[in-house]
This record gives sequence, C-alpha cells and structure tokens, in this order.
Amino acid sequence: MARLIRMDQTGHTTLAEWSTEHPEAVEAAVEAFRQELDRGYYGVVTTGPGQAEMVRELPVDADLVIMRAPIAGG
Repeated sequence: MARLIRMDQTGHTTLAEWSTEHPEAVEAAVEAFRQELDRGYYGVVTTGPGQAEMVRELPVDADLVIMRAPIAGG
C-alpha cells in the first residue's frame, strides 16, 4: 500500500494510503496531494539511495510520497 505523508515540525502525518487497484483511494490521494500543494508544501519521491526528486503531480506508482514545507531562510 502506497502512502502520502506530510513532514513538519511535529513529525509526520499520514494523509492518504492507496493501491492502484482502488481508483477511489487513488483519487482521494491525488486530492490530498493537491491540497498540500495549495498550502505551500512540495512533494518529494526517493529516486535511489541518497537521492530524491521533487514532484508536482502525485506519482501513483510510488510507494511513498513525502510532502515538505519549503526551508525558511534569507
């Protein structure tokens, strides 16, 4: 089962879980992903050991998608 989680200062929160065999769960995950983008978070998917890629659409074939807030700085 794939998961969409949000990482923030409180730790992590599971936002959605889905399997490609369940279209309703996929659509709910896509909607949760879009809501997080609208809140200013960005999506990240691991692409290999020590590597990650930012995504603007939910990759439904990924095992784990992490939503992160931009790093504050100046």
